[in-house]
Amino acid sequence: KGKGFGTIESVKTLSDLFSPVSGTVTRVNAELDAQPELVNEDCYGKSWMIAVKPSDSAEYEGLLDQAAYTKVVEAADH
Repeated sequence: KGKGFGTIESVKTLSDLFSPVSGTVTRVNAELDAQPELVNEDCYGKSWMIAVKPSDSAEYEGLLDQAAYTKVVEAADH
């Protein structure tokens, strides 16, 4: 939890990606190496980055699902 697992690059910046939960990475989406644009095109589908086997399922409490995250982003835009 809180450790970096990668970076994401835009035109003007490079940002670290941090895991919101503890656990073991079980899969990495290799498609993103060949098609990084998937992050912008299909952020809730084909562009998953890592799969994590949780070490403490209690850490999942309070994480946002897609609908809740969309509300946060929309509220920030106003």
